[in-house]
Amino acid sequence: MALSFKLEVFEGPLDLLLHLIEKNKVDIYDIPIVEITNQYLEYIKEMQTEDMNIMSEFLVMAATLVDIKCKMLLPKEVDEEGVEEDPRAELVQKLLEYKMYKHMAFELRDMQIDAGISVTRGENLPEEVKKHRDPIDYEALVGDMNLAKLHEIFQAMMAREEEKIDPIRSKFGNVEKEEVDMEAKAMYIENFILSNKRFSFRKLLEKQHSKAEIIVSFLVILELMKVGKISVEQEDVNDDLIITSNEAK
Repeated sequence: MALSFKLEVFEGPLDLLLHLIEKNKVDIYDIPIVEITNQYLEYIKEMQTEDMNIMSEFLVMAATLVDIKCKMLLPKEVDEEGVEEDPRAELVQKLLEYKMYKHMAFELRDMQIDAGISVTRGENLPEEVKKHRDPIDYEALVGDMNLAKLHEIFQAMMAREEEKIDPIRSKFGNVEKEEVDMEAKAMYIENFILSNKRFSFRKLLEKQHSKAEIIVSFLVILELMKVGKISVEQEDVNDDLIITSNEAK
């Protein structure tokens, strides 16, 4: 039967065979091998390609179809269980597997296309919700014992600064407001932590020169504890607090 083809590009011989089966609307489990083989060979004659690798694949399938066609003309073979063997069985299995993989490829492509056109909803939170910050619970952060010890050391350093004041001379002269640069002090303490890695809380406060510097240093230590840049530990109740940096140099 003469059949005119509009040459299409197929991914391989199985793709062409599946196309012919669907075009002829035949049962894939009962392929009319003579008709399909003739149509397949007609397509091969019309093919024009310089790629021998591609052409060889189609020629191998053509030889397979001719072999099956010949076997269909011979008396059917019977297996050990007495069941007649179908020469088309292996080809049918390959076509079914290919059809399944092709269907899966189409499904994945559709999923990719759908994912590409999906749109996520932008953030739409009220300003008061964005600005909300949970209050800091320092006791929960460092524990009752550590926070109490920090306060104890802080009070001791403050008392020591009080003792440095001359009770007589302090009554003379102008009283000037003492100012401490918070950012500069924070940078100094962070550099001190990176340099020492592990040191006592008391040692840090002893390096401060005034009551204001002690207060600022204490606040900076609390802030660094809050953000997790340092850890505070105490081996015994009467021991000094040890500060450890959590950051690498």
